[in-house]
Amino acid sequence: MTHDSIRSISLSTLTLPLEAPISDAKVFTGRQKPMTEVVFLIAEITTEQGHEGLGFSYSKRAGGPAQYAHAREVAQEAIGEDPNDIAKLYTKLLWAGASVGRSGVATQALAAIDIALWDLKAKRANLPLAKLLGAHRDSVRTYNTSGGFLHASIEEIQERATRSLAEGIGGIKIKVGLPDSREDLRRVAAVREHLGADVPFMVDANQQWDRATALRMGRALGEFDLVWIEEPLDAYDAAGHADLTRRLDTPIATGEMLASVNEHVQLIEQRACDIIQPDAPRVGGITNFLRLATLADHAGLDLAPHFAMEIHLHLAAAYSREPWVEHFDWLNPLFNERLETRDGRMLIPNRPGLGVTLSDQARAWTTDSVTLQ
Repeated sequence: MTHDSIRSISLSTLTLPLEAPISDAKVFTGRQKPMTEVVFLIAEITTEQGHEGLGFSYSKRAGGPAQYAHAREVAQEAIGEDPNDIAKLYTKLLWAGASVGRSGVATQALAAIDIALWDLKAKRANLPLAKLLGAHRDSVRTYNTSGGFLHASIEEIQERATRSLAEGIGGIKIKVGLPDSREDLRRVAAVREHLGADVPFMVDANQQWDRATALRMGRALGEFDLVWIEEPLDAYDAAGHADLTRRLDTPIATGEMLASVNEHVQLIEQRACDIIQPDAPRVGGITNFLRLATLADHAGLDLAPHFAMEIHLHLAAAYSREPWVEHFDWLNPLFNERLETRDGRMLIPNRPGLGVTLSDQARAWTTDSVTLQ
């Protein structure tokens, strides 16, 4: 194989409008406003031999312009480099922006480029990314979250759950964390009754309980046979999560808000969860996600990556323990392709790479772009 090098990197930012404002517990506790849009950073890489890769990162409520600005500053360092050397390139770009650290916006900006490099590598090999990584399975258990937000009535959640199950999605997650815990329990009981005993069911408190409330609610929720309780405490309270993990029979899941491998290491070392929920765009891309997954697997943790199913389906398929993937249809307008769900599982597409291409609608929503050569 002749040597190849990166000829250009095109970066763009676009704003995806949501059909209706979204509210979870952070809204009801007054910490955030309802979410009306998601801002994406898109990276498109082309090599001298004509190979192409697509990657993306995202931000909810704030941070999108910062991701785009940081990527524009450092991406030039990858021009002319061998696209095969993904770990080397990640380190080079990280050092180019070292003054702003190794988490948060810094890693999220690099994630789009890193994911595009992995997409490119898998396409060049004519393999789905999961197969390039070494898949353990051709499909992954999937659950729906987008129908279970707190702004929706119980009847709306039940209707959406029925529709999701009919569409081949296997589990249902709803939001909790209201100021009135009794209302949380009422909603959970109503949805469990609607689903029946056999449907996998999860709840997500979005970090809004203190330790005493989390323990009390965790015990009260025990009767509903939940797959997990998600983010019962502040995302950075590893000690508190560890205590809950020891004291509750219901598994604890957390990790989606952490923005580096090192932050997840605290969860792993303290055994602060049963299910770890990293987000590849938040932790710096696929390179860092794979590092984290190795540590989590060694510690015996289950895996349920957060959001971005177009990326996480492939990464979950390559995890040795049977994982879950979160089904969100919010991103559908951005891509020409759709992921298939059947019998409670999401199927790995047979298309090379991530298996997605940007739609005309995504181009139309683009608010700024630049091509580096």
